[in-house]
Amino acid sequence: MIRWLFKYSAVIFVFNTILLSIPETYIFGGKLFLFLVSVFSFFLILNAREAKKILFNKAFALFLIINSLNFLYFLFIHNDFSNFGAVKYLLARGVQFSIISYSIYYHYDFYKNMFLDYIVYLIFFIMIFGFVLQPDIFSSRYSGIIWNPNAFSSFILIAFGCLLLKNNIKSRFELIMIALFLLFALASGSRGALIAIPLAYFMKYGFSRKNILYGFLAFFIYLIMINLQYETSLNRFDARDLLNDRIIQYKYALASINNEFFYGYGLDKYSYIDKSLVPLNLQSEIIGAHNGYLAILTQYGALLGSIILFLILRNCWHLIYYFYSHDNDIYKRYLFILIYTLIAAFYESLIVGINEFHTILFWFSLAILSYSRNYYEDKSC
Repeated sequence: MIRWLFKYSAVIFVFNTILLSIPETYIFGGKLFLFLVSVFSFFLILNAREAKKILFNKAFALFLIINSLNFLYFLFIHNDFSNFGAVKYLLARGVQFSIISYSIYYHYDFYKNMFLDYIVYLIFFIMIFGFVLQPDIFSSRYSGIIWNPNAFSSFILIAFGCLLLKNNIKSRFELIMIALFLLFALASGSRGALIAIPLAYFMKYGFSRKNILYGFLAFFIYLIMINLQYETSLNRFDARDLLNDRIIQYKYALASINNEFFYGYGLDKYSYIDKSLVPLNLQSEIIGAHNGYLAILTQYGALLGSIILFLILRNCWHLIYYFYSHDNDIYKRYLFILIYTLIAAFYESLIVGINEFHTILFWFSLAILSYSRNYYEDKSC
């Protein structure tokens, strides 16, 4: 039972982020999250010797460092044991990283070869199920059964990229899936689609004739769509600059960082803007930094936040450099998630959360790529 939990806890954890993204299952997802964290923590304590071997594995060194910095920050800077939100974040982040590490360590082949295929088909099922319940995809920004169009788009684009980057001859059904993912991503009105879709095609084909042809086709579709009265990603891109509606949020995020420059606002204040700095007439519009990098600096302060950002970006760069020219499509699929998240973090509060689908897959991708790199380097020694 314990070994089964360690193997598949990451599957349960990722599935639970989907439940938390659906309004009708949100409460159940919250209870499942607390149950999973509690049970996993209990088994970690029972298997302390095994935990040391896994959590101190050099492939998961970044997780160990971030957890240690979180603990030191909470102990010496936050220093408020009555703040349940901070304690919850500290424990949840630690258990989250432990779940990812354990699952990869015990069931590496499954997560390397099969996990993303299950993710693709699960998202496709959710998309179609949502369409059955909400079939009018162009009446406004479409989100199906997911609570938010941007979150819906994030699901779809990750599935699209993972399916496109598979090194196989696509079946007719897979080609239909790719086409539907494209359609629903555009219908969501998320301008992130205009980043993720070209990124996936570039990683798949590079500067090939086929890619140039797709580029002309995409531009032709763009010219058609911007002249239709819909709220697709293309229309929203044409109506405003990509980050135009984020500028004011960045302004108050920077003001928040400056207000608590050295120590930040605390572990529980992730994706946070200090509303006392925002005029009353704007407080309903300014709900967060919408920038993962600014969110980290707001949370930890400039010094510790910069250290954490440096560690994350350094690890990502090393993995991208190591795997980008690798022929194995599995690594490119995880690289796509990694790179897409790093770009999307400029306009969404990714990386910092605990129960967000895109963020969890980012950390998982970083961990499995790191484990794969160490695996191959150890074999070559």
